[in-house]
Amino acid sequence: MSSGIREIFQIITKMFNQVSSPVVGPAITTRNFASDVRKITLIPGDGIGPEISAAVQKIFQAANVPIEWETVDVTPVRYPDGKFGIPPAAVASVNRNKVGLKGPLMTPIGKGHRSLNLQLRKEFNLYANVRPCRSLEGYKTLYDNVDVVTIRENTEGEYSGIEHEIVDGVVQSIKLITEEASLRVAEYAFQYAKDNNRKKVTAVHKANIMRMSDGLFLRCCRETAEKFPEIQFEEKYLDTVCLNMVQNPHKYDCLVMPNLYGDILSDMCAGLVGGLGLTPSGNMGLNGALFESVHGTAPDIAGKDLANPTALLLSAVMMLRHLKLNSHADKIQAACFSVIKEAKYLTGDLGGKAKCSEYTNEICQRVA
Repeated sequence: MSSGIREIFQIITKMFNQVSSPVVGPAITTRNFASDVRKITLIPGDGIGPEISAAVQKIFQAANVPIEWETVDVTPVRYPDGKFGIPPAAVASVNRNKVGLKGPLMTPIGKGHRSLNLQLRKEFNLYANVRPCRSLEGYKTLYDNVDVVTIRENTEGEYSGIEHEIVDGVVQSIKLITEEASLRVAEYAFQYAKDNNRKKVTAVHKANIMRMSDGLFLRCCRETAEKFPEIQFEEKYLDTVCLNMVQNPHKYDCLVMPNLYGDILSDMCAGLVGGLGLTPSGNMGLNGALFESVHGTAPDIAGKDLANPTALLLSAVMMLRHLKLNSHADKIQAACFSVIKEAKYLTGDLGGKAKCSEYTNEICQRVA
């Protein structure tokens, strides 16, 4: 080997060893810090959505939460079939990040407009909707110490969208219940109960009337219950649960049910603790999760600094727990609850006179 070739070979070898050798010092810290920051899709929503989304972002920044927000626009676009739906860029963002936070969305009333909320659930197979309803100290309602979780099958049932007109004036809507979806949400409910130290799961149904559809759902719950002997299991008719819930909500712990029943019962439970403005919500899917506020867009107060961001903030806290960022979740939740308990900076819907910005700033001071 000539001296020139040998010299070139030695230089290349030295360069290779430098690249392959472990990096020490600050470089490791920088790399690890970057990998610890999670990118989250943010859908601000309509009406008051941008305001409450900005409030959550401000609180997260004050709490030094390792989150990078990727804000996307979901203004409906027209698809080739003539119907309006979610922009492809927004779909790509959620698929890429796997976790998202969503403000309230308005679906225009009229032919060709699909519910964006429903489309999101179907697009990402968000099969379980989870809504914890918990009494907040300092905000008095008719009931004290309510602590109920509703877990709703999110993809089928009466909300499958399978409808047609048989003849003029006669419309048929098909309720779709499958074994796969029923087992999936039942297993999620029991695992949720186990992971969160819940004692009982109640399957809510009307199998006495819809013997085949609700009967299938109930059978799947029974089969799943056998796998979790440490969790108490009971079966209750929907109407019975509604009656009992307004008489004594402490009878229930975790409830699992088909789509339509869950839509109704989860709102009822939210009413027990102060309404949808205080109730978080998470949609769990096979490949990701989307957390959201489930109240309306409130266009009458949009842009007036009057909105209450609590529901979206507590949904974001659920998101942090999903991401295993429990210390940040605990800190933000404690700050939020303490502000509500003090009752000095409550927004108008909670009986106070504070602005959204004042409520937000007070929480920021307590997490900083």
